[in-house]
Amino acid sequence: GGGRGMIGAARLSGEAAYRAGAGLVSLAVHPTHSGFADRPELIAHAVQSVKDLKPLLANASVVALGPGLSQDAWARRLFTAALASKRPLVVDADGLNLLARRPAKRRDWVLTPHPGEAARLLKTNASEIQRDRRAAAHAIVKRYGGVCVLKGSGTLVVDENATWLCDAGNPGMASGGSGDVLTGVIAALRAQGLGALDAARFGVWLHATAADRVAQRDGEIGLLARDVIPLVREELNRMAR
Repeated sequence: GGGRGMIGAARLSGEAAYRAGAGLVSLAVHPTHSGFADRPELIAHAVQSVKDLKPLLANASVVALGPGLSQDAWARRLFTAALASKRPLVVDADGLNLLARRPAKRRDWVLTPHPGEAARLLKTNASEIQRDRRAAAHAIVKRYGGVCVLKGSGTLVVDENATWLCDAGNPGMASGGSGDVLTGVIAALRAQGLGALDAARFGVWLHATAADRVAQRDGEIGLLARDVIPLVREELNRMAR
């Protein structure tokens, strides 16, 4: 992720992955962001070409693909390389938009569209997605495989066999960057050994529950994606006690 001018999305996803228990997080970002050090624990690699990306993919146990990626030629090359790596993937944002342009099908990835991205994946419009969210999520799984997390009011987690509805969460989560945080959380859980479905279900619930705790403490208005990240860590540690 982290295409030109879009480092924030990658940064949110990376920090969320750390707070959800990932041991080492590397960001593969556009060279214009190679000096990024807002969160020093994140290792930001300047990736100019696929040649720069391949060693990072080889060392990764899971890849979060899409936060801030953009859809330019640089992004398209990296997207293709990430799919070719055969690593487990969590695909979000521009990763989904590129997937809509270049359809592929895999059993082991998690796709996390909001209604607009879902509409692009299914060549329709967001109103049609919202009219029957369950059918739309199942259509995405049928066409692209894996697990679909259809975000929105009442986030759905769907695989080829069943549907799960998340009953946590609040309207404050609609602010920018919230999906990037969720991507990082799911990727971290995947990296710690959960399968795609369990990582998606647990990650959605964990993210929503953390956001509800923030809203209960400070209110929904003005809730930022980054406000939720510390509560993800707190919730995990509370469960571990």
